[in-house]
Amino acid sequence: MSTTHADGRAAGYTGGSTLPFRTELRRQLGRRRTQLAIGFLALLPVILAIAFTVGSSSADSDADGLIELGTRGGMNFTVFALFMSVGFLLIVVVALFFGDSVASEASWSSLRYLLAIPVPRSRLLTQKALVSATLSSAAIVVLVGVSLLIGTVMYGAESLITPLGEGLSYGTSLVRLLIAVAYIGINLLWVAGLAMLLSVLTDAPLGAVGGAVMTSILMQILDQITALGSLRNYLPGHYANSWIDAFGTSIDWNDMVVGSFSAIAYAALFGLIAWRRFGTKDITS
Repeated sequence: MSTTHADGRAAGYTGGSTLPFRTELRRQLGRRRTQLAIGFLALLPVILAIAFTVGSSSADSDADGLIELGTRGGMNFTVFALFMSVGFLLIVVVALFFGDSVASEASWSSLRYLLAIPVPRSRLLTQKALVSATLSSAAIVVLVGVSLLIGTVMYGAESLITPLGEGLSYGTSLVRLLIAVAYIGINLLWVAGLAMLLSVLTDAPLGAVGGAVMTSILMQILDQITALGSLRNYLPGHYANSWIDAFGTSIDWNDMVVGSFSAIAYAALFGLIAWRRFGTKDITS
């Protein structure tokens, strides 16, 4: 009895059963860079809390505004931690998980063996992206969860102070926090898509991660150039700070909706290019 199909496939082989999500997730969770990245995000609120404690006992009046903002209850502490992280730290983490995904396999010379199992290229890229998205989401949840826990324990479940100086109850602000975190995750999709594209284009993980981070920094610099006028609205990441609108007296959805559409559009474009490039790439490493 033949053990292969007419097209050369082994009997019982199905491409959709290769490289299971659980297996790849377990493998990535066991990597030191994953543990360090998520561990640092868990440690950041602790560092902030220590800094506030030290600052509150210091005679340096320049720290008063910073300490007062972050210590008005656990929710304010959490929002402050997010504000400190969104512009750079979370970008680095997302770029790390996505940019390292395929490039690391190439640098280890294991990519060609994965494809020779064989894992269909589109499935490999999809599974890598899903696992990277899971790790990125987990990292954001860890940062927010630890910040909220430490802030509430240390500073209490006080009302959130809105940008207009009004207060939102702890329960209401918790719902707003969930909306803000969801938007932050969506807005970072363009970074994820770019990092995945660069991961496909290079065999150097550092190049993919660094390229995505440097591009993000460049976009932030360009966004500060007022001479560009309305052209800045089309820059990826232009609406990165629109999550703050979720904490107003009433939620302003306009910029968050536009920012979400922009991030998804850029992510889809980068993802499509990555898929087409990876599908025709000559895998030599």
